Amino acid sequence: MRDAKHPATAEISLTRVLAALSDPIRLGLVHLLADGEERAWSELRVPVAKSTLSHHLKVLRDAGVTRTRQEGTRCFVRLRANDLRGRFPGLLDALLDTVRAEDIGTEVGA
Repeated sequence: MRDAKHPATAEISLTRVLAALSDPIRLGLVHLLADGEERAWSELRVPVAKSTLSHHLKVLRDAGVTRTRQEGTRCFVRLRANDLRGRFPGLLDALLDTVRAEDIGTEVGA
């Protein structure tokens, strides 16, 4: 995961964001990270293998939904809420409202 690539805000594509958000686990991760806290990958509780979690986090990062940083051997992730709100006003809030209303991704925790 050394030197992970993150798209610049202007390069975040709506189609990539929507594709990244097409999975309930990834929606649960976004909902969890919506509180603005950065979390270590080891803190994330999901009902999938670590390799699958790594894949989900890569999809979110590559789409510009999250930002990942490495500190030694640990990786941390945070939601790029301000970038998403600036690029697609209203999208993140509507998404989070729907995730809450429909109990999507409730198996994801910290």
